Amino acid sequence: MAQIPMTVCGAEKLRKELEYLKNKRRQEIITAIAEARAHGDLKENAEYHAAREQQGFCEGRIKEIETKLSNAQVIDVTEIVNNGRIIFGSTVTVLNIATDEEYIYRIVGDDEANAKQNLISVNSPMARGLIGKQIDDTAVITTPGGDIEYDIIAVEYLSDTP
Repeated sequence: MAQIPMTVCGAEKLRKELEYLKNKRRQEIITAIAEARAHGDLKENAEYHAAREQQGFCEGRIKEIETKLSNAQVIDVTEIVNNGRIIFGSTVTVLNIATDEEYIYRIVGDDEANAKQNLISVNSPMARGLIGKQIDDTAVITTPGGDIEYDIIAVEYLSDTP
């Protein structure tokens, strides 16, 4: 399986979620199943079926996280010499040429992406258009509304520790 790029912070968040699911959530679900069983007839016991469904979701998520972590390529951008080139994990300040608006984005793995926090997926059109560019370059990003040009103002390799 292909390696999954991930920041140090992203890997740590997945490890914490995995620990929670294995050590706490599993036990809560087991308790809920036991309580629902005590109510009697399992055929028409909605609580039992709901708890079993939750168990399935939990086990599926555990398997998904374990797979991602086993295939993770954790990249600590602070250990890379900043040569001004945009790479995975870098924080980029861009200027929309048409609107004169400035944006700051951080390029992260798919699981870490969060538009509200300006964390963009390495596989997003924006990130793909920025990667490899340097300060003072112009990136043209194709969007459904048309091409948008951005001037690259700054490229930083910042720590992402939680």
